[in-house]
Amino acid sequence: MLRGLGDLESVIMDRMWSYRRPASVRDVLDDLRQDRRIAYTTVMTVMDKLHKKGLLRRRQVNRAYLYEAVASKEAYTAELMRMTLAGGGNQAATLVHFLERLTPEEAAALEAALRVYPPGSRST
Repeated sequence: MLRGLGDLESVIMDRMWSYRRPASVRDVLDDLRQDRRIAYTTVMTVMDKLHKKGLLRRRQVNRAYLYEAVASKEAYTAELMRMTLAGGGNQAATLVHFLERLTPEEAAALEAALRVYPPGSRST
């Protein structure tokens, strides 16, 4: 089951998604230290938790791990949306409320997505 992310988890995942390559704890730490004071062990602990949550995969290289995102930010966000919809009670009503709140830009993005993946094109 996907879980939401805490503040530091979100910051680290945003960095990992932006890299589009494997990165070490040291890489992430050096990046984060441009904006804040943070300890190596804090970053290491959070990245280990993200690995246990299934958001990062890792492989050992010498004595350190290299981490990389398991899925794109868009795929993660889509799965959160799907799970939220599935647990929201009346799905049709939830979708109506969602659509009512879309900005014009979001509505245009939804329309573009529906042209790529039209309703009924999914095989079951």
